[in-house]
Amino acid sequence: MTAPRSPLAGKVAVVSGGGRGIGRMITEGLLRAGMSVYISSRKEFELDSAAAELAEFGSVYAVPADLATVEGVATLAATVSAREPHLHALINNAGANWGAPLDEFPAAAWDRVLSVNLKGLFMLTQALTSLLRAGATLHDPARVVNIGSIDGLRSPQPGMDNFSYSASKAGVHLLTQQLAGALAPHVLVNAIAPGLFPSKMTAGLLAAGESELAARIPLRRVGRPVDIAGITEFLLGPTSTYITGAVIPLDGGLNAHR
Repeated sequence: MTAPRSPLAGKVAVVSGGGRGIGRMITEGLLRAGMSVYISSRKEFELDSAAAELAEFGSVYAVPADLATVEGVATLAATVSAREPHLHALINNAGANWGAPLDEFPAAAWDRVLSVNLKGLFMLTQALTSLLRAGATLHDPARVVNIGSIDGLRSPQPGMDNFSYSASKAGVHLLTQQLAGALAPHVLVNAIAPGLFPSKMTAGLLAAGESELAARIPLRRVGRPVDIAGITEFLLGPTSTYITGAVIPLDGGLNAHR
């Protein structure tokens, strides 16, 4: 028996930071669902390598760009615009983190983290809005999914000195709500707030003992690729067209039962 065709098949998405971590998990899921995906990050070699590996799952295109800069955003937007008449989804996943004790936390940590996590997210959404509107229909709006964090829903655990990161993710959640109002009804804007997933950003935490960390999570495990890919595909699909401005925790129950 032939498997049913995915409702996402033939659609086009952009995933910022799509070459590694959560972004790569999302990209693979969208490719498997039949979407064409543009991925972007600053590190060209790493991005090209990821695209080559992901190509077995579908049509993936690497566009090197520093999305913390106006020039980088313009490069990505111009590349996609030159190749695609419309866009169905934007996944704002690119992110930066910085950890340092309060009395050592530098101004550069605010400049870099907010430029990537908050300003870059806004600028890229702004630059791709016309393509998203062109890909929208009355019954199937275009979608923006912002990747926030449970660290933007509540104060991080003691010792997690990521001041600019947690503040930026709280900003992502509020910006999601504001953009949802500004872009309705043609574009739906929602956010996912992940908890602990394996990535370069969390490698230090997991190296200290994944089982110990998982024991603090009500579901007793860290996130899996299918978890983040599944909720993203739901938010891009036909059964989520009445959801916009939502921030969805994806943390195994950690935030609700802290």
